[in-house]
Amino acid sequence: MSIQQPAVNRGIVKQVLSGDAVVIRGQPKGGPPPERTVCFSNIQAPKVARRANPNVEGSAETRDEPFAWEARELLRKKLIGREVVFTVEYKAPGTGREYGCVYLGKDMSGENMTEMMINTGLVEVRRGGLKTDDPGQQKLVQLEEAAKTAGKGKWASDVNVNDHIRDNKWTLENPRNFVDSHHNKPLNAVIEHVRDGCTVRAFILPSFHYVTVMISGIKCPMFKQDDEGKQVAEPFAEEAKFFTESRLLQRDVKIILEGVSNQNLLGTVIHPNGNIGELLLKEGFARCVDWSMGVVSQGPEKLRAAEKMAKEKKLRIWKDYKPSASTIDHKDKNYSGKVIEVVNGDALVVRLGENSFKKIFLASIRPPRISQESGDSAPTRDANKRIRPLYDIPYMYEAREFLRKKLIGKKVTVEVDYVQPPNQGFPEKTCCTVTIGGINVAEALVSKGLASFHLCKVLCVVYSGIECPRASRPGPGGTTIPAEPYGEEAHLLTKELCLQREVAVEVEAIDKGGNFIGWLFVDNTNLSHSLVEAGLAKVHFTAERSSHYKTLLAAQEKAKEQKLQIWSTYVEPKPVEIVEEPMERKVNHRSVIVTEVVSDDLKFYVQFVENGPQLDQLMEQLHKEMECNPPLPGAYTPTKGELCAARFSQDKQWYRGKIEKIEGSKVTVMFIDYGNKETMTSKDLAALPLCFRSLAPQATPYTLACILLPNDEDARQDALEALYNDILNKQLLLNVEYKGSPDHVTLADPDSKDDVGQALTAEGLVLVEQRKEKRLAKLVSDYSKAQDKAKSERRNIWCYGDFTEDDAKEFGYQR
Repeated sequence: MSIQQPAVNRGIVKQVLSGDAVVIRGQPKGGPPPERTVCFSNIQAPKVARRANPNVEGSAETRDEPFAWEARELLRKKLIGREVVFTVEYKAPGTGREYGCVYLGKDMSGENMTEMMINTGLVEVRRGGLKTDDPGQQKLVQLEEAAKTAGKGKWASDVNVNDHIRDNKWTLENPRNFVDSHHNKPLNAVIEHVRDGCTVRAFILPSFHYVTVMISGIKCPMFKQDDEGKQVAEPFAEEAKFFTESRLLQRDVKIILEGVSNQNLLGTVIHPNGNIGELLLKEGFARCVDWSMGVVSQGPEKLRAAEKMAKEKKLRIWKDYKPSASTIDHKDKNYSGKVIEVVNGDALVVRLGENSFKKIFLASIRPPRISQESGDSAPTRDANKRIRPLYDIPYMYEAREFLRKKLIGKKVTVEVDYVQPPNQGFPEKTCCTVTIGGINVAEALVSKGLASFHLCKVLCVVYSGIECPRASRPGPGGTTIPAEPYGEEAHLLTKELCLQREVAVEVEAIDKGGNFIGWLFVDNTNLSHSLVEAGLAKVHFTAERSSHYKTLLAAQEKAKEQKLQIWSTYVEPKPVEIVEEPMERKVNHRSVIVTEVVSDDLKFYVQFVENGPQLDQLMEQLHKEMECNPPLPGAYTPTKGELCAARFSQDKQWYRGKIEKIEGSKVTVMFIDYGNKETMTSKDLAALPLCFRSLAPQATPYTLACILLPNDEDARQDALEALYNDILNKQLLLNVEYKGSPDHVTLADPDSKDDVGQALTAEGLVLVEQRKEKRLAKLVSDYSKAQDKAKSERRNIWCYGDFTEDDAKEFGYQR
């Protein structure tokens, strides 16, 4: 009988999780390439540090075990992006993790990664499951003994383990200061995670600051949540993420920090093969965005050129791109030509070549025109006579004559500023700066009083360092959004101080809407300070990094003391009393009867024994009431959330219920005194008389403390069935351990005092949740001892050994 050899698989190493586990990406087959997590058989590497997950209650930060980072880094530098083959010896039930052997190269003649890691002295051999008659497994023991003898890695005799544990900084206390301290300096980094095409998380080396970096100047298609909370990818979002991930994930890169957006950092990520932002744009996976383009230190023109290239080729997100009619299509934006005609006060015709002519307009000025606001009208002798603008509009002729005498037949330099699209029947206009002999023609025209300066785009400034109430403003559909309290007063003061005044603007940044963020000064007076001083604005936390922060705070304190405007009703907050966590666990047992166990989690409902007589009396009265005055079938119309009387299908008796869901003729009701649910029709429902509503619902939900269900579906069902048999319809002692939704409790037998959760743990049916509260330390310790015993005896979920030994979350295992 021949022994079946394990199948040989091939792929590219995408990620190294630790010194004994990798993620391998297979060949794509019409979609995203499949990925498999492969753990090295028969060895165990030190566990890598993990940051706390703020979205998971009780999640705690962990530190590296000694040599964990060295082991991971050795494997990362050896394997990332390299082709490997691997065999799978077995798959751990419930976790999906595969255990086997990985070889570097195209076949199994390549370097064995398990043996390589043992030889470096950075991992240990798991000797418990080794076979004495297996030469390959015994070779692992020999390699480990050789590493110990040579004093390699963790086996060195003079090693100080503290020198081999990283000091990770998972959060930045002051992102702005961090960026400023490294501004425009390329920092060494390793990319640890790719969130989307333009957002990565990385370790800055050698400080081990863990940062989230948004790539400056660009934006890729994103992943968004729909109304049901499901993640939906925008077109090309998956492809953009894969493009970045396949090039950057766990690669050594340089990061140039350039700005801050909320708690995220803005920066340029440079791979040895180039700027990833530029590459994303060139391949049509991203577009340029103005709000962060202003901080780009590596040349914004390169990014715009890359985007232009993708547009021209109509790549990916630009597949439906159509150039705007107003796009400047000149070969060069700067050229020279001879003026052959002056059309009017702001228009010229320039000859560019032998038979090439171009009509251009002077940018940013407005020629003489009839003032509609003052009611002026063109002087005419006859109402039927057509107006001749050149002669009938005041100073139009003089403006044209000025340009004619200065420019006609002369060579001028033209710089195209913008193209004004067709509007209200007028054709497209190419607006330019025209100079002759170094003199700006438009400026000369304005200086003679023959034209007025005109801004085609208004400069919008958002004041730094303050938060100001908003005035009334137009809303959608012709409505008006009312002003916030003191918003009109703030608007009036701003208008009074700066409208049509000469001001100085100190720009700090640009927001997502392209507005400048900065400080505005009128006659050397800071407008932000004036608003705060008048009690019409509050100091915003962003002012902390500016030199104006102290004066703004002083102005705010003064306005508070005088109770000006927004501070008129201000009351100093009372100091919050910090209640220290109790050091000792409080035990206050209450006798309960478990009336219902929920089928899909550890939740159950109890009745307190002390309330039993009162509930019995109520039920007896309700049964008599419904028997003496039976409801008319179909007369009751159910409403979601309403209390009602509901007839239980098994004993045909009436109980108090609450309507939870209505689907057509089917109504789901929860029996509020017992916790069970049933779906019925309206003929089994009736209005609940008022006299039966005063008693609070007697079924109270709880869940077991310090206990977690396993992931495997069969194992979960075994645990829930055991819980059901252990507690349903039994009188037990309940103690609330910590708050939650619902509260978490322990249950104990009133006679033997045996703990239900500990018993389930000892049977190997559930896992222990490692709570960090000091008062729970003894309880968690007792549960952990029971769990260790179940592991050693290989009970139930531990029948295949300890499947949580490795870095559980990194391997896809979630508690």
